[in-house]
Amino acid sequence: MAKIINSAEAAQLIQDGDVVGINGFAFGFGFPESLAKALGGRYRREGSPRGLTLMFASGCGDSGASDFGLDHFAQDGMVDKIIAGHVGLAKKLSGLISENRIAAWNFPQGVIAHLFREMAGGKEGIVTHVGLGTFADPRVEGGRMNALAKENLVELIEIGGRERLYYKAPPLTVALIRGTTADESGNLTVDQEGVLLETLHLAAAAKSAGGIVIAQAAHISRKGALDPRKVAVPGILVDYIVPAPQEDHRMNVGTICDPSFTGEVKIPSDRVAPMPLDVRKVIAKRCAMELRLGMTVNLGIGVPEGIASAALEEGIHDWMTMTVEAGAVGGIPASGYGLGAAANVEALVGQPNLFDIYDGGGLDIAFLGLAQADAAGNINVSKFKGRMVGCGGFVNISQNTKKVVFCGAFTAGRSHIAVDAMGVHIIEDGPHIKFIDCVEQITFSGRYAKLRGQEVLYVTERAVFRLASGGLELIEIAPLVDLETDILGKMAFCPLISRDLKLMDARIFKDQPMGLAHSIDGKEAGV
Repeated sequence: MAKIINSAEAAQLIQDGDVVGINGFAFGFGFPESLAKALGGRYRREGSPRGLTLMFASGCGDSGASDFGLDHFAQDGMVDKIIAGHVGLAKKLSGLISENRIAAWNFPQGVIAHLFREMAGGKEGIVTHVGLGTFADPRVEGGRMNALAKENLVELIEIGGRERLYYKAPPLTVALIRGTTADESGNLTVDQEGVLLETLHLAAAAKSAGGIVIAQAAHISRKGALDPRKVAVPGILVDYIVPAPQEDHRMNVGTICDPSFTGEVKIPSDRVAPMPLDVRKVIAKRCAMELRLGMTVNLGIGVPEGIASAALEEGIHDWMTMTVEAGAVGGIPASGYGLGAAANVEALVGQPNLFDIYDGGGLDIAFLGLAQADAAGNINVSKFKGRMVGCGGFVNISQNTKKVVFCGAFTAGRSHIAVDAMGVHIIEDGPHIKFIDCVEQITFSGRYAKLRGQEVLYVTERAVFRLASGGLELIEIAPLVDLETDILGKMAFCPLISRDLKLMDARIFKDQPMGLAHSIDGKEAGV
């Protein structure tokens, strides 16, 4: 039987130099906050445990608003190494990485999720095509995020005449996981978590290496009381159970519990308020024109989140199946603190399982962020001015989706851009150029995309580009926008310009639905 202990007792189990795997997604889904808080408190009092290695697929934080999530570990000497998919929401911890005080490697999120699964089976690493041509490729950066990261954790190999990457990681000595209800035997459900993540695989990976598994739970039940069909982690994998108070076991940092994220409640779709007509909505509406009947879709963080709202407003949300890499299939992807879940979700699967689908080409289209782009079509969303954000699921998704659309504002920084039925009025442009000579880090490789014959678009409020054989090609321009001043004058390179350069569809700039729901199988959509 698993031993029931409190969080302070659990913190004492972690030793100097341990390799700790942690579950969680974005703003706290699945994150064992009570355990992390206790560990941070112990270190402040005792200076131990020191020299930890942290490994996680999606780093949890609240953008630095408080000591939440992984920021409990942001203390000098507590952590030596990090192997992560994303850490940008843990501002203090990512700051230590940027200051070269913690050695850090960034692996694609799906790679880490799959690594946990491989490690659960006693394997030392994973072989995959994911990351070829990007910063994860050892011919580029090998996943190293700062100068302290010396070790070669990614190797280029050849199998069957094809290039592949071999990712490896140290065996886990501790797994920190979370579930809803644990029984006295350690059997754990996740029915109120909103996500499944890699909870099972993380626990099994630690046990395979002879490590310990500590599970935070909201409720404790007697042995044999749980429905076996709801048990996500069997008790044979759990050593210790820690009951957590509600404040440390919210569904996410802003929500105690939302039953629409678990499929228990279906909210009326009209509760999702339409977006105001602005730059973000213009981009979302143009992106929505790429949707077709029957598509399986992924939406990225930030501007892409608005596409779900645009599709709902157009009445075409049921044309497609939205997915979220944390494991949600169907429904309406949530934004803000709800990032990672979906309202009215139809199915919840483990994160490694959904990345299997993604890596195998199961996505028809993905809409992802556009932070930096260059003439070769490369995209950077993972590192800026030396600050580690992490790629998250971006590499898995962007490399393997049949069609990928990068979307975001044309420039960055404070701006005043108005939108009306006439078009786009650039009153004051953003001061920072996003279309630059060479991206700081290659999160998406234009060269690799062209080798694969992938269809790639770059959508902004004033211009649309496609990835052509010679690089970025301008194919659409917004009404009222001046080609020389507002586009070419705000780029560090000169793109190719289509001989058939068109105006963006006038419907995009009107504060009303575009009528996409009346097209036959979505064939009218697009320009």
